[in-house]
Amino acid sequence: MVSGEWWKSRSAPRFGIMQINDYRDLEVWRRSRSLAKAAYLLTKPFPKEELFAMTSQIRRAATSIPANIAEGWGRHYTAEFIQFLRKANGSRTELETHLTICVDVGLCREEAVQPLLAELQILGKQILALERSLEKRRAANRE
Repeated sequence: MVSGEWWKSRSAPRFGIMQINDYRDLEVWRRSRSLAKAAYLLTKPFPKEELFAMTSQIRRAATSIPANIAEGWGRHYTAEFIQFLRKANGSRTELETHLTICVDVGLCREEAVQPLLAELQILGKQILALERSLEKRRAANRE
């Protein structure tokens, strides 16, 4: 097996206890998908004039997180998956910023945004943990 092509082997990698067979099995993907839904619900009552501004920015950043995780999973090499996890994390911080600005400009209340920001913090830690796990696996395959 070529280094980095772990998903082409007969058995899928094991992260912790759970067998991972598909990106849909990843906790980071499931959590980011839930956050995308929450972002859509949060922006639903935004003023119409924000539809192509903040509403669009929040929705695009939110959906970019699970999309990048899924796309990275679908790539052929671990290095590519790591690259897409980093893109997902960038979208995560972008979403945090947009949500904070929404509170600053009065588009929504802090109480409405706070649960999303808390979930984004957890997601950031999980993405980083997955990235580090993949880096270790990649380094071990090189030796």
